[in-house]
Amino acid sequence: MIETHALSPKPDTFTAAQAVAAGTDFAELRVGPAGVFWNEFRPQDAACRLWHLLPEGPTCLTPEGFSARSRVYEYGGGSFCLANDELVFVNEHCQQLYRQAVNGGVPQPLTHGHLRYGGLEYAAGQVLAVEQDANTHRIVAIDMASERRRVLAEGADFYASPVLSPDGTRLAWIEWDRPHQPWTETRLMCSQMGALPDCVASGISLQQPRFDEQGRLYCLSDANGFWQPWGELGDRWAPLPAAPADHAGAPWQLGACTWLPLGEQAYLGCWFEDGFNRLGVCDGQGECRDYTGEFSRFRALAMDADRLYAIAASPCLPSAVVAIDRDSGHVTTLAGGYSPLPADEISLPQPLAYPSGDGQAHGFFYPAKGTERQPPLVVFVHGGPTSACYPVFDPRIQYWTQRGFAVADLNYRGSSSYGRDYRQALHLRWGEVDVADACAVVAHLAADARIDPRRAFIRGGSAGGYTTLCALAFHNVFRAGASLYGVSDPVALARATHKFEADYLDWLIGDPQQDRQRYADRTPLLHARQIQVPVIFFQGELDAVVVPQQTRDMVSALEANGVQAEAHYYASERHGFRLAANLAHALEHEWRFYLRVMSEEEDRGLVDLV
Repeated sequence: MIETHALSPKPDTFTAAQAVAAGTDFAELRVGPAGVFWNEFRPQDAACRLWHLLPEGPTCLTPEGFSARSRVYEYGGGSFCLANDELVFVNEHCQQLYRQAVNGGVPQPLTHGHLRYGGLEYAAGQVLAVEQDANTHRIVAIDMASERRRVLAEGADFYASPVLSPDGTRLAWIEWDRPHQPWTETRLMCSQMGALPDCVASGISLQQPRFDEQGRLYCLSDANGFWQPWGELGDRWAPLPAAPADHAGAPWQLGACTWLPLGEQAYLGCWFEDGFNRLGVCDGQGECRDYTGEFSRFRALAMDADRLYAIAASPCLPSAVVAIDRDSGHVTTLAGGYSPLPADEISLPQPLAYPSGDGQAHGFFYPAKGTERQPPLVVFVHGGPTSACYPVFDPRIQYWTQRGFAVADLNYRGSSSYGRDYRQALHLRWGEVDVADACAVVAHLAADARIDPRRAFIRGGSAGGYTTLCALAFHNVFRAGASLYGVSDPVALARATHKFEADYLDWLIGDPQQDRQRYADRTPLLHARQIQVPVIFFQGELDAVVVPQQTRDMVSALEANGVQAEAHYYASERHGFRLAANLAHALEHEWRFYLRVMSEEEDRGLVDLV
């Protein structure tokens, strides 16, 4: 008999509300003469608040009514910077810049109007920022004394990462034009202040430009197949000694910091090995001092004379702000990092590398914590789709493993963190290779008797919802699925999407006019009658990316074919849920939906009892 008791949690099992409450995260980190500051998101109030580490402990600086979050390119990033004894941040509600004393007080407006700002950096008495005016973007400088705004660069479609040399004479930035994305092809630009800029590198993907203390320019470039440090070495632009691995993820947001040059070809950086992050200080001869410790992911790197700082996470601990002593390697947790589960109850990630179609796919397997030898499986499909999942404590995954489900968290072909070729594998093949990878992982795990392939489920949000619906429409692998604000009609998405992603679907599938048949072949809504298993949907009513009508149309098409479809709509949510009550509601209802599907199939004899 199938041991269904493992799927009925004990009264003290990790609840959906507890899983959501454990989802506190950190977005950005800054270190300066005034101390350590970070941006913290708590799902309880869905606000992003700035915190300052004081001798008596962390202190929240953001008063009620404010939230530090940028919406440039819709995905934001770089929402605050340190300006001597002040903070400058983007207020989420109006997208204007505000200034605030580092010891607190009422924030005061620095800019006024309808513009958006992001990617903030402070240098030489001015705030450098990416400015968005409707569909026009530029780099500007705003003087802190006079509040005067000055345009530094414009004319390209998109900009990122403005940075000034220590002596204030050179400005560098990243720019790119349509139809490219920042992870396909960009340009590194540099100018003497007030002069016409020079293009330092182009034709590949570049990100995170930096100057060292001697004024030499560096950048991450994927010219050799991975995002690795390159720089001005004498009179040439050349790579620094580095591991053959990505030293950053795809730059969906502004303000990322996964490496810092230290001069003489040395740098602090983090890079990926089998999906796990490593952190080290690397010298000009290719030798590295390892500071990884127990952690498996690092973001928002910073440093001072004595310590390294990062937002870090491990398979056993949620995100935390940490300080690492540069001499001893001792780690001090400054904020976060509290696990809601005992260590022996946490399901740990096991790296996956398995054959799929004409290639190989990656991900992480989390064993179920129940008693079944071959438990049911939930396949997680991340959004993006040029994004990635990471082997860190994810309370959503632990919610499932606590209930007797195994989880496969996929980095399907097209994900970042595995090099340019792997990332480019999704070109014109979205809806094919990602779907093949999601199906192949079930066969791979079943061959090793790690899961029951008759009880495999698939879930995903946004682009992951599209992969989910394609898998259900075109393959008979999964018993049910969940689409969270998922794409069911790519053509409709192309009509409604914003400038940053306006050409993304052309790269993923093709030109909507010239490649109509390809779109038709990969549109779940047009193949809804091929879906023969139950589907549950979760949709925000304020979603401007995947509009609610997409979900309603898909639900109606399934119901017209007699397929069980359950839908939940949230009046106050946009693209990606943020409110704790809604996140918990969706998580619990998805779990109960799968239990009901398994119970109904057993009652009808559709699942063999052995």
